[in-house]
Amino acid sequence: QVHLVESGGGLVQAGGSLRVSCAASGRALSIYTMAWFRQGPGKEHEFLAAISWSGGGTYYDDSVKDRFTISRDNAANTVYLQMNSLKPEDTAVYYCAAKSSGLRVGVRTPTRYDYWGQGTQVTVSS
Repeated sequence: QVHLVESGGGLVQAGGSLRVSCAASGRALSIYTMAWFRQGPGKEHEFLAAISWSGGGTYYDDSVKDRFTISRDNAANTVYLQMNSLKPEDTAVYYCAAKSSGLRVGVRTPTRYDYWGQGTQVTVSS
């Protein structure tokens, strides 16, 4: 079992930056592909970015690839999402998720992930 806890959300002005973190307890994160999703009001989970177990591979949704950066520190059992040039439409609850399959295997599909955090709210004001 892996328990994931997101933190670092908050209120930021448009054009600003924020880094959200996902800390894991239980099994080591190093064996899992990790990803970030978000869910806006009345919307489905939206895939943002994923990173391989080693950190050597990443994959982004086109909508965020020039603004967001996913990284991981396996020694600290933590995954990060650095978000720059934030826009009001980035407002959502941000979730981290873990899956045991490889980076590209069902990477965009929420049901392919084994573990989820509780989410952290990010609000971008205009």
